[in-house]
Amino acid sequence: MDSAILSKDRKPAVRIVRLCEADDDALGLLDEYYEAVHVVQRDTPAAIRKIIDDASSGVWIAYLHQKAVGCVVLRRLASVSRAGECKRLYVRPEARGNGIAHALMDTLEAYARSQGLEWIYLDSYDDLKAAIDLYRKRGYVLCERYNDNPQATVFLRKKLGAQP
Repeated sequence: MDSAILSKDRKPAVRIVRLCEADDDALGLLDEYYEAVHVVQRDTPAAIRKIIDDASSGVWIAYLHQKAVGCVVLRRLASVSRAGECKRLYVRPEARGNGIAHALMDTLEAYARSQGLEWIYLDSYDDLKAAIDLYRKRGYVLCERYNDNPQATVFLRKKLGAQP
């Protein structure tokens, strides 16, 4: 599923693609993300393939000028009814400021709604202030710990409403 985002303020068009299979773009972006935020519990290529193959989950890549510049992962949450988890939101530093994180989140949330999910959960940690600010601006609110991620210090969730 592709979607093109045309910015009103003349920023370049961003193309968001839901992956059908793990590719070098996705694995490269995820490796950059792991290094940038010092992730200890990393997804294996097999785990990424499992997410891609699950119809209620997905991996999306953002392209700017035909170059992969961002990613996000949606994983169905087994522990919470009708809920998914947003993981691995990342935009390469040189592509930031083009609305890519919002475009990725818009796509993830729309897909979650289409799959009947009512909630999106996510975790982060205190040092990722820009990411937490982005989530808060998008309507995510603090919630109780919902997973055993040893690095997470902040837990957020959002009730998905009707398609905007």
